[in-house]
Amino acid sequence: MQLQNVITLQNLASNEQISIDYSDDDIIIIDNIAKLAEPSQARIKMNFIAVAMQGRVQAEMNGKTIVIAENELLICPPNVSFSNFLFSHDFKFKAIFFTNRILQSFLREKIGIWNEMMYIHRMHVVSMQGEDVRFISYFYDLLRICIDSHTDNPYRSDIIQSLIRGALLGLCGMLRQMLPYEAHEALTPGDTLFQRFLALLSGKRRKYQSVEAYASELCVSAKYLSTICKRQSGKTAGEWITEHVMEDVRYYLKQTDMSIKQVSATLGFANSSFFGHYVRQHSGLTPMQLRTA
Repeated sequence: MQLQNVITLQNLASNEQISIDYSDDDIIIIDNIAKLAEPSQARIKMNFIAVAMQGRVQAEMNGKTIVIAENELLICPPNVSFSNFLFSHDFKFKAIFFTNRILQSFLREKIGIWNEMMYIHRMHVVSMQGEDVRFISYFYDLLRICIDSHTDNPYRSDIIQSLIRGALLGLCGMLRQMLPYEAHEALTPGDTLFQRFLALLSGKRRKYQSVEAYASELCVSAKYLSTICKRQSGKTAGEWITEHVMEDVRYYLKQTDMSIKQVSATLGFANSSFFGHYVRQHSGLTPMQLRTA
């Protein structure tokens, strides 16, 4: 059996065979993704968006054949497996890889749109038309200027991340407009429950609650909710809750002047001591260290 190449942000950044245009702790931008097909099976552990600038590629994505051609996007959540790549001779793609943490930070209250499209409707291959093509083209032109010409700018990473955030918001709006009304009628009970869970989680100010508490609001058992989440997304309900809670933690610590005690109370923790333990457990840093990191 051929070994699968597991691609993480860390090993992608250190791969000397791939020309990296930009990288930080949460984002990597590259101009040619063909090298990712060596070996011919790969499991990508990050979110990514690949844009076909020229040519086409055929591959097996989670066992299903897909074809990406010029002016099409491939949009994937983490842990998607690819195999049997076939590239045209004029193949040119650009790709942006990013962690769940930065995705949560970029989209905030709109993360539900992304999750619905990726995990419920599975809109992974998207054809662009007219204005959408121009939007992506101008975005990459401006991104290229920032990458090439602002190497000494102390705010370079902030500028690049702001551009990517704007592009992601534009993409979410584009995806939402593309979704036909009939798609909602084709949802399975599992799809609907997972969709309701994500909406409930995204909409809560105090997200720090047990799986049992969320399951109770959805009128299902905690075990069933976690089973559905795992089946739909590869993550348990508890993992989804932790991911959302930690993004709120980072937001309040970094973007507000609230005290740690105030942040702890706002997010629903029993006390500052338990809040500190939770933050250390999931980030490796104390709340104060995370605030200044």
